[in-house]
Amino acid sequence: MQTLVHRLTIRHLRLIVAIAEQNSLVAAAQHLHMTQSAVTKALQEAEALLGITLFERTIKGAIPTIFAHGLIVHARQVFAQLQQASTELVELLDGANGRVAIGTQWSAAAELVPKAIHQLRSTRPKLTVSIVEGTNDALIPELHLGQLDMIVGRLPGMLERDDVAHETLFEDMACVVVRHGHPLADWPDIGLADVEKSDWILPRRETVLRRQIDKAFRDAGLETPGNAIESVSLLTNSELLTSSDYLAVWPWQVANRDVLSGRLMVLPIVIGETINSVGVTARTDAPMAPAAKAFLETLRSVAATMDVCPLLPGIREGNSSGN
Repeated sequence: MQTLVHRLTIRHLRLIVAIAEQNSLVAAAQHLHMTQSAVTKALQEAEALLGITLFERTIKGAIPTIFAHGLIVHARQVFAQLQQASTELVELLDGANGRVAIGTQWSAAAELVPKAIHQLRSTRPKLTVSIVEGTNDALIPELHLGQLDMIVGRLPGMLERDDVAHETLFEDMACVVVRHGHPLADWPDIGLADVEKSDWILPRRETVLRRQIDKAFRDAGLETPGNAIESVSLLTNSELLTSSDYLAVWPWQVANRDVLSGRLMVLPIVIGETINSVGVTARTDAPMAPAAKAFLETLRSVAATMDVCPLLPGIREGNSSGN
């Protein structure tokens, strides 16, 4: 089988991926600007070379078999590597050019990534930057497929794979934020028990941050607010916070700008479970393009200047009261 796979051409692979994405040979032919008979012939040729059936022809369309699913994953990786090779050739011809695709999360999207982009583009003005914001469960598959050069954000504590590496840039933690003038703003000693029944805006349940928040409430013998608004929309959450008496849990790097501007304030409630390393996740099974390497170096430089959450020093000294 391995020898036969080597006989497949890029044309075969593009054809197989197109049929899977278009769900029919007719649509794939239109997508590839080929005749239907040419697509049918090329598919039959690929199946003959492999000695397996790649698609089941049904009234609902062309359905990939288990063999096709595995081949398609690798085909997409091949296309991503070819695109990277093309990008590197362009960068060698024009050192100020290049493209970098970054997956990012809240903790890095607010300050670290924008500052790094601004700094790098000051020396590489033709650099193209593609940003995809999301959670690790959505970004990691794109990283494996080669659609992202790296992920910048809170490092996933449970992800240990040989084909990815993590680099810590700094430590961050989440804090409880409210609007200025909030009824709880002047409470000198306040803990989770005092705000259990408050109106909350919390991250979605599938996020790492939400699981950490839920654990903090459980460890304190409390229940996670059951009627919370579940949202990771920065614009929506910011408007709700500043126009009402909601409480929210934001990474310090996200909250910092609004705190400095006077729009929000941090309540002295320590949620130690949310301490997390912010850094870069990248593949180890594929070389990083020159533009991505330059961006990584810039991230390291910018990270060294980032403000630290004011609640962190007290935790490091063992002062975890208020939780």
